[in-house]
Amino acid sequence: MTESSESTTEAVVPLLEPREGIPPVVTSRQGLEATVEAFAKGDGPVAVDAERASGYRYGGRAYLVQLRRAGAGSALIDPIACPDLSELDAAVADAEIVLHAASQDLPCLAEVGFRPRRMFDTELAGRLLGYERVGLGTMVETVLGLRLEKGHSAADWSTRPLPEDWLRYAALDVEVLVELRDVLHDELVASGKLAWAQEEFAAILAMPPAPPRSDPWRRTSGIHKVRNVRALAIVRELWTMRDQIAREGDIAPGRVLPDAAIITAALEMPRTKKALTDITAFTGRSARRHMGAWLDAVHRARTLADSELPAPSTPGEGPPPANRWPDRDPAAAKRLAAARAVVAALADEHRMPTENLLQPEAVRRLTWEPPTQISDETVAERLRSLGAREWQIGLAAHPLAKALDRLETKGIL
Repeated sequence: MTESSESTTEAVVPLLEPREGIPPVVTSRQGLEATVEAFAKGDGPVAVDAERASGYRYGGRAYLVQLRRAGAGSALIDPIACPDLSELDAAVADAEIVLHAASQDLPCLAEVGFRPRRMFDTELAGRLLGYERVGLGTMVETVLGLRLEKGHSAADWSTRPLPEDWLRYAALDVEVLVELRDVLHDELVASGKLAWAQEEFAAILAMPPAPPRSDPWRRTSGIHKVRNVRALAIVRELWTMRDQIAREGDIAPGRVLPDAAIITAALEMPRTKKALTDITAFTGRSARRHMGAWLDAVHRARTLADSELPAPSTPGEGPPPANRWPDRDPAAAKRLAAARAVVAALADEHRMPTENLLQPEAVRRLTWEPPTQISDETVAERLRSLGAREWQIGLAAHPLAKALDRLETKGIL
């Protein structure tokens, strides 16, 4: 148990109802204007959450946005009926926005014009403070002694009208988020980690959108079973057809056709409709509806010229998977082991997960291609170029340089 988790309140109180009741869902211009006015007059941080329909709809758009602020109360906004929240964004531009697991919600909030300038991420604060479990429900229970109902987290939030119990759950998600923030803020101050957290929050807000993946079909679950390029072509064609159907119908791709169906078809290479329907994963109602499209995709892959077939794999950026290092570059493998030991010791000392003390990818790239001359300064500069925060560099650069220099001095490298 961490020091932070020892603050658990003995008697846990169920949080069953929002203090002012379930607010009506804002679905009109008039309602949105009233909400903007109320939140502009409110005080202090603004708690924000968003509900998506992951697993049901294509993409990650928000289907409900929840907010709470002292002096304004809570608000539930339907971003389908009110797709532009830029006026609300402007009304709270000077406020700190409190989110839990901000990186999940920031993209869909940006789509509706809500872009925080300052924020506090309660999940990330919990990680930096060493809480072992950082889900919102667990954090609220551990820190505040209140129990949230979490039964609708995986619901289809594109449903209209939204059931009352879902709306209650959504309102409760922001009910005590500011109170949670306040306690965690005090703990960050007491532990000397507030500046670290603020640097992390600012870095998340400044992070540009992720670029589109090249060959996204290569992320199909189970693709490691596919050993030849003709079969890979079937994966590519089926994935592309599924993505087109899913996008046009606004349906999650896995509901159109599961990954398992794509992989099985690639392995069996069915030639006829019957052979395709004999594959169990193609027997779902949605899959059957598009049987002709699947068969056409398989046929296209089977008849491609060799020059049109995909490469067995695409060369990735950066170092290879770490399990290949001992064979590819034994010296790099030794550097990686030494660096990981340093980061693990620092993480233990400062009571946080290793991946929060220093990003694993930065450790891998540093040790795969270290500076020509090892010193505190060169290691710090390399880490900085790899996206490490200044507080991470301040903690890790010297011990990492020392460990790498020790290996070099001993002639291990």
